[in-house]
Amino acid sequence: MSTWSNVLSFKPIALSSQDNLPELALVDLADWGLITLVGEDKKSYLHGQVTCDVVGLTAEQSTLGAHCDAKGKMRTVFRLFHHRDGYGFFQRQSVMATQLPELKKYAIFSKVDIEQSNDVLLGLTGSKAGEVVEREFGGEGNVRAIPGGTAVQVDQQRWLIAVAADQAETIAEKLATEAELSDSTLWDLYDIRHAIPRVDAATELEFIPQAMNLQALDGISFKKGCYTGQETVARAKYRGINKRAMYIVHGEAEQCPQPGDALERSVGENWRKGGTLIAAYKFTDNQAIALVGLPNDLDDDSQFRLAGQTSTWHKQPLPYSLEDDQ
Repeated sequence: MSTWSNVLSFKPIALSSQDNLPELALVDLADWGLITLVGEDKKSYLHGQVTCDVVGLTAEQSTLGAHCDAKGKMRTVFRLFHHRDGYGFFQRQSVMATQLPELKKYAIFSKVDIEQSNDVLLGLTGSKAGEVVEREFGGEGNVRAIPGGTAVQVDQQRWLIAVAADQAETIAEKLATEAELSDSTLWDLYDIRHAIPRVDAATELEFIPQAMNLQALDGISFKKGCYTGQETVARAKYRGINKRAMYIVHGEAEQCPQPGDALERSVGENWRKGGTLIAAYKFTDNQAIALVGLPNDLDDDSQFRLAGQTSTWHKQPLPYSLEDDQ
């Protein structure tokens, strides 16, 4: 957990569903955590634990990946990148207490130290985020060593900044005059619109990686060696056993839906359990948008509703294809 003495006010930014996102925002990612892996065996150890290709990850790249149990159910979805003299492993704070011990389980047999980092996690978002990174830090590539830590490009309008507390304070104070300040809900909105999966405590061990579209986001290597849960992940690809996928849905909501909430689907004149909420964002005009795990054979015009609610929700197009081209 970060311990920086942040005196700035990071609050939700009031956005309607029709508003443009801020050109530049500094986001306090307090709902997220960072694990660091250092030591001689860090690469080989992690490679044998997760779905993504750790060995092939260059210093200028980051990758999504999943850490699964033996049955292939995900403990977490993470973003991995080179950080200082090891790796940074960015994931939801809510799974840290259960996932981290599992990641460390066999580390006693390897030369690797795995710990939760005290680094502060900040996000830079908006159309001006890239030029601010260039101005403040310079460097090249999608992952850059910066004073006190690392800057990681997540997409065209987002950078993740993982830095020591004193450097975070310097960055925050310097950018506070030109950037809007936001809590992590703005990051949630970007993740939802880009259909980037996550696992929270309420959805831990519920989904296999393909049920959250990790294969479409290069978060699964089907050419690497063994890792925990690999048998299930391979069967899902080669035998078609996966029957779920992650979709974007939108509709009206009186309150922001929470991870693990049920989404019902219309079946004739009846409603039945359709899916599980993964992440959601509520706008000021009572519109909401969410990521949800659903059966992957539903029609695009299927109707949904939050359990116990009457407003109808609908699917939106994904920003990437789920067609298997491998």
